[in-house]
Amino acid sequence: MSNAQVAEALTRLPDYLGSHVLVSVTALLLGLAVSLPLAIASLRRPGLRALLLGAAGVVQTVPGLALLALFYPVLLGLAGLCARAFGFSFPALGFLPAVLALALYSMLPVLRNTITGILGIDPAVRTAAAGVGMTPAQSLRMVELPLALPVIMAGIRTASVWVIGTATLSTPIGQTSLGNYIFAGLQTQNWVFVLFGCVAAAVLALAVDQLLGLIERGFAIRSHNRVVAGVLGLALIVAGALGPVLAQGSRGYVIGAKPFAEQYILAGLIRDRLRAASLSARERDGLGSAVIFEALEQGDVDVYVDYTGTIWANRMHRTDTHPRAETLHDVGAWLKTRNILMLGGLGFENAYALAMNSARARQLGIHTLSDLAPHAGELSIAGDFEFFSRPEWKAIRDAYGLAFRRQRQMQAEFMYPAAASGEVDVIAAYTSDGRIAKYSLQVLDDPKHAVPPYDAILLVSPKRANDAKLQDALRPLIGAISVQSMREANRRTAEGVTPAEAAAWLNERIAR
Repeated sequence: MSNAQVAEALTRLPDYLGSHVLVSVTALLLGLAVSLPLAIASLRRPGLRALLLGAAGVVQTVPGLALLALFYPVLLGLAGLCARAFGFSFPALGFLPAVLALALYSMLPVLRNTITGILGIDPAVRTAAAGVGMTPAQSLRMVELPLALPVIMAGIRTASVWVIGTATLSTPIGQTSLGNYIFAGLQTQNWVFVLFGCVAAAVLALAVDQLLGLIERGFAIRSHNRVVAGVLGLALIVAGALGPVLAQGSRGYVIGAKPFAEQYILAGLIRDRLRAASLSARERDGLGSAVIFEALEQGDVDVYVDYTGTIWANRMHRTDTHPRAETLHDVGAWLKTRNILMLGGLGFENAYALAMNSARARQLGIHTLSDLAPHAGELSIAGDFEFFSRPEWKAIRDAYGLAFRRQRQMQAEFMYPAAASGEVDVIAAYTSDGRIAKYSLQVLDDPKHAVPPYDAILLVSPKRANDAKLQDALRPLIGAISVQSMREANRRTAEGVTPAEAAAWLNERIAR
């Protein structure tokens, strides 16, 4: 645990915590605003009640990350329709999809406990209320809801803990949260970040749960002081967490980054360059390949580094391969049709490649993917969570007839040590990754050129395509980063240096 890692974690805490509280509170309030009226409306409608509880139960069976991810393309499509039909759009990345998904996630415990709490009241109480002349609406408002409040509060407690915990998964769709610690920490092997994210989310959830429990007990024993104390405690947490976030106001340019160490370093490098030019900037990291490109097109991200091979295979849907210069030209021409500015290549390539333990490769006489093919049936392969669904894998597999004994998926930071220790035989590596040298791995040559060139390119969103200040600040990066420099920066993060420190080192090296 280095002092630099702790210092960086503490520096990011106000932003991450405040954003986490903002999205959690908004989602919970929205969930309550929808769930409570629906629960009350279904009290005397058994069919509606069964439908609501069934639908909310189905939502709970969907993994949190999948539910969050599904809202992004839906909202992106709606934003496009609004732009075409009405001439205005709305941000589809980050806050809105996170709030909607988390609100859905909060509904089941609130619906269930509200219905159970009210229907569980002794019928004699309703009879007595009717006997003194109360209407059903008056009985519900003045008698049944107050009696059911402790049970309803128990449901709200459960919903709040679920929402706060699940909000950590909103990072991949662009919502800043305590999950940024966890995703970045896992990718850069910064266990201080991982610990910060887990502990902060747990402490926040426990604090909110205890304060809601205080309110619940206050309603149960008719203690006004307990209720007030619980409400004030919650207000203090929300105000304290949101204060730094709201005080920041507009934060200038948005820099996107995918969820692996190199991208965190490059995002930090871009941020440093913009701030050196007196331009305000912040990062949105941990975004998937499809999400980040669509966010750039939409204008939710202003600038980020992508790779020609990713655009070639995943966006242009090309399966052929061409020399590097030709690929770079064709990708640039295609980007122009999307009004995206390719400022230029950074000077290095980071391609997908298969790698093995060097000693194991020598033992089997494997130097290329062609050499690997006869042995594949006896070997296992590991890739990151998207590799085996990418067209690059299909191209490699089909070009060399690869059929492995076992196929596994795991986080990239675990693949490299797994290959070094022999837990897996082959991994999907990145050619500029410093962990190749760290773990004594051998990258297997691709003589058939199944994988297209993967030059790192700097992309600017359509809304910033004519922004001279942004382009002037970033143009010195074009052609300035060698693959050796990028490998060294990546190696540093693998050995405990923070991405911010690696970015500063890279910046200094470029400036020489």
